[in-house]
Amino acid sequence: MGAGSARDGARIDTPRIMTQTTFCPDWATALLNGFSQVLLQRSPLCGLFCLLAITLADPHQLGGALLGAASGLFTAQRRGYDKSRRQAGLYSYNGILIGLLLSHLMPWTALLPLLIIASSGVTTLITEHWLQRCPRPTCLPAYTAPFVLLGWGVYQLAGVPDAAMPQNLPWYHAIATGMGQIFVLDNPGSGALIVIGLWLCNPRAALFALAGCCAGVAFASAQGAGVSGLHGFNPALAALAFSHKAWQALLALTLAIILEPGFTSLALPGLTAPFVLACWLVKAGTRLTHQAAEDCAPLRNTGQSS
Repeated sequence: MGAGSARDGARIDTPRIMTQTTFCPDWATALLNGFSQVLLQRSPLCGLFCLLAITLADPHQLGGALLGAASGLFTAQRRGYDKSRRQAGLYSYNGILIGLLLSHLMPWTALLPLLIIASSGVTTLITEHWLQRCPRPTCLPAYTAPFVLLGWGVYQLAGVPDAAMPQNLPWYHAIATGMGQIFVLDNPGSGALIVIGLWLCNPRAALFALAGCCAGVAFASAQGAGVSGLHGFNPALAALAFSHKAWQALLALTLAIILEPGFTSLALPGLTAPFVLACWLVKAGTRLTHQAAEDCAPLRNTGQSS
């Protein structure tokens, strides 16, 4: 659904503030950073591999992704949002996902570009509001929550059906496709390109993402369910978000796997909601644990002094 990078798990909360604020960010760099921010990274090279992955899977989706990215970035620029955040791609990645989803579900008509532009602009407004209300690293990041909210709204208003993936894929095919499903791509070659781009940017993050995807596919296989890439992308994102701490990554991907079946009973697709909810639970639980430890510290000190 994480300032310079999301390795610390807080790329939404604490974007790197640049000393220069008088120049307009380079559009190409900002757009590429937006694609890499889907993977919680800030890397134009990684973003370029993501673009290649989308092009390989479906050129029509590439148009939707670029339109969503440009609309989100343009909205942020016209409203005078922070330039360093625009350059980091923080106002583009939700628009990219919306553009990918809509161009995957709907044919290219005169209505589709307008819907992508409007939806991407709304995700930018939500992201800015979130950044203003939650500026501290201890706050809950937005992650891809704006994309999920707008995606659900589109499903309700437009009544588009959810596209089902082929079931019972070979495990290696499901893992590769699962990495591609992060960008709503049903193509194992695209998943491989995404892994390569992520590896070039952050090898540790790439390993954790692959581990999360493998765990999701393995769990679905153990349950006797048909295996597809849809089982892997939420755990992959959850592990990726906490790749700096192994125990948090393990907890997050486990929660994402547990939460995902709950959305099958709803009338709406889960999208990246299991990833977002799992990460919020881990961050909230960690914050409460630290707060409880701080509250107990004076009591322990008092007991020792007495």
